[in-house]
Amino acid sequence: MSRVSGSSGHAAQSAHAGSPPTLANVAERAGVSRQTVSNAVNNPDLLRAETLVRVQQAIEELGYLPNRAARNLRTRASHLVGLRLSPVQEGTANAAMDRFVHSLVWTSREAGYHVLLFSGEGPDPLEGYDDLLRSTAVDAFIVTDTYLGNPQATWLRERRAPFVAFGRPWGDADAQHPWVDVDGAAGTEMATRHLLDKGHERIAWIGWRKDSRIGEDRRSGWSRALRERGLSTTGLASRVEDTVWSGGEASAVLLDEAQPTAFVCASDTLAMGVLRTLAERGLHPGRDIAVVGFDDSQVAQVVHPGLTSVRQPLEEVAIAVVRALEDLLGAPPKVAEGLLLTPTLTVRGSS
Repeated sequence: MSRVSGSSGHAAQSAHAGSPPTLANVAERAGVSRQTVSNAVNNPDLLRAETLVRVQQAIEELGYLPNRAARNLRTRASHLVGLRLSPVQEGTANAAMDRFVHSLVWTSREAGYHVLLFSGEGPDPLEGYDDLLRSTAVDAFIVTDTYLGNPQATWLRERRAPFVAFGRPWGDADAQHPWVDVDGAAGTEMATRHLLDKGHERIAWIGWRKDSRIGEDRRSGWSRALRERGLSTTGLASRVEDTVWSGGEASAVLLDEAQPTAFVCASDTLAMGVLRTLAERGLHPGRDIAVVGFDDSQVAQVVHPGLTSVRQPLEEVAIAVVRALEDLLGAPPKVAEGLLLTPTLTVRGSS
């Protein structure tokens, strides 16, 4: 009797003894490695046809039930959605992702899904995706880093992995995946018009560096609002890193050189830097110089005298993302069209 058939009898006897057959039992019966069995379940395209048939026959004969992750590959029944979470950058006041995740977890649970967070600490933006995709531990992914050049969307699309993006597919003309985003330009235009209606005409902009498509989108709302009123933007804009320190330094230079009466910022982090500069100079926000941020962070709500800020409708974003996921995972699957939501302006003492 050959080694394979002898092992087969042992595996079958073990199964009949009360213990369910394992991946190792299948490997012994088929005469292959455990990794080959795993590939047969999770990545059958990697195997030769005859090897795949042999493994599948062993699975059927033993009555082997792959683990939940493997079964999910066929049934998409894990009800888990993967979300890569990067650490918060030091020196910032941005907690928008925190609010989005909370809303997403709640909305997903209502729809029968749970969010599986995985680490985004490494420099590789694809870190963690491959492991979850190979183990089929999740039904789909939610991608939040959609800046120009980020490889996540392309990588997932090439592997036919279902995903929905929070953020537009900047610069990707071939993108056909569902996405939900917030109209940043509409938000900063709203903020600038608010200041214009207050009588300000020299309104400065502090935003992110030029390679940030999100930052440039927000900047366009500021410039559009000023130009509609026939006002110049020359010398009133600064592009910096998204830190409190950078916002403070940029506002100091603008106050000295351009003498604005108001600031619109691409983030609450930069606006906090402006407030710090005003405090150092003995100037009062809202009375001497008006300041508007973006994201309506918790800091904006508690800092004196309250920071006026553009508020993203993150609860609505979460609802729309989950709806798009349900469409994508439905039978038959449907790809929802991209959805652009409009933010609101929360007015406080700083303006």
